[in-house]
Amino acid sequence: MKKEIFTNDLLNFIKDGSCAFTVVDKIKEILLSNGFSELEETDIWDLSAGNYFTTRNDATLIAFSIPKKFEERYAICSTHCDTPALTLKANGEYFKNGYMKFNSMPYGGLLNYGWLDRPLSVAGRIIIEKNHELEKKIIDYKEPIAIIPSLAIHQNDKANTNLDLNMQTDLQPIITLKNDNSKNTFLDYLKNSLQIKGEIKDYDLFFYNCEEPQIIGFDKNLLLSPRIDNLTSTFACLQGFLDNNSNSINVYVTFNNEEIGSLTKEGAESSFLLDILKRIATSLKLDLAKTLANSFIISSDNTHAIHPNHDELMDDTGNLKLNEGIAIIKEISSTTDGYFSSILKKICDEIGAKYQDSTFKNDLSSGSTLSGLSLRHVSVSSIDIGIPQLAMHSSLEVCGLKDVYDLYLTLSKFYQTDIIINKEKTKLIFH
Repeated sequence: MKKEIFTNDLLNFIKDGSCAFTVVDKIKEILLSNGFSELEETDIWDLSAGNYFTTRNDATLIAFSIPKKFEERYAICSTHCDTPALTLKANGEYFKNGYMKFNSMPYGGLLNYGWLDRPLSVAGRIIIEKNHELEKKIIDYKEPIAIIPSLAIHQNDKANTNLDLNMQTDLQPIITLKNDNSKNTFLDYLKNSLQIKGEIKDYDLFFYNCEEPQIIGFDKNLLLSPRIDNLTSTFACLQGFLDNNSNSINVYVTFNNEEIGSLTKEGAESSFLLDILKRIATSLKLDLAKTLANSFIISSDNTHAIHPNHDELMDDTGNLKLNEGIAIIKEISSTTDGYFSSILKKICDEIGAKYQDSTFKNDLSSGSTLSGLSLRHVSVSSIDIGIPQLAMHSSLEVCGLKDVYDLYLTLSKFYQTDIIINKEKTKLIFH
């Protein structure tokens, strides 16, 4: 895919991917348009050569391609599709001082002040009761309906010296100026605006920044956008997966709940990935242990670029620059080793994609990785990569456009390469 087309599609993907539910809904649409068949976990699978996908809890998706002449090997790339946001609490609507507010709580580690004075919309999943049956519906209001106003400098003389915001008092959105005597609720507004029939029994909804992605800079080489972490990796990996052409069984997975620890039935620490790999192996009569021993998994998630105003927070070496290539992350908490790193560098060299070795300052915490969690269930050769970015977990983030494209090219080539392990030697066959 050419860079201009890729970039345009990336911007639209981020715009549509307002939360994990809408991201997975969008990915399903893309996969179906490319000839993939949807499988239900509750069905018996009888697999043959072809392209398939399945979902769990509407917010995690695994897709896989089985070639006509497949070898006992999985080539896996994992990302996550959830992003920091504000979760709407149950029955959270309340009135105070003439404002209609909605009680919300943080989803993931918000960079709190980055969420002030931003146009917020709402998206997620609602559960509707119709004719004594429950129906799930993915929604996105799309238009701005809420805002968290900052406290003016005249009322807070420490605003420029103390950025300590209280999540309960400082980060509650207002959604309208409404008469307390009105009988219409927030859910009524959603039902009427989205033409929803039936009673909303419950919901998994999020306030999100609905500003559109923008290309900025004199050279138009930077992306300013919500949800760069981690929809850039999710999209780049998806597009690379669609290019797949090898004798491996290629697998694409995007997990929910990475931002809150992944310990859910559809998170990276769940059995979902292993469950699907087992089902594929069983259906194709593969030896699972042998297949996993020949397999590789790439975890693609973003990391930090060197900050223009705070280089004291960076390591003495291993620092990342925007638009200087993907990050190969080799830290204590990562799963990267020199073996798979060498393989990936060879893949990058084959296509002329840039890469950077990334390490973190020892006295700062870099966090866990997707593959590190997945490896508790699926023990295969693994590596952590991503792109460098700024302002991670703010409602607007910054990254280099060329890095995202290089990530796509690298993952595309990974899915087009047979990595053959033969005793102490490893051979790469590029397609």
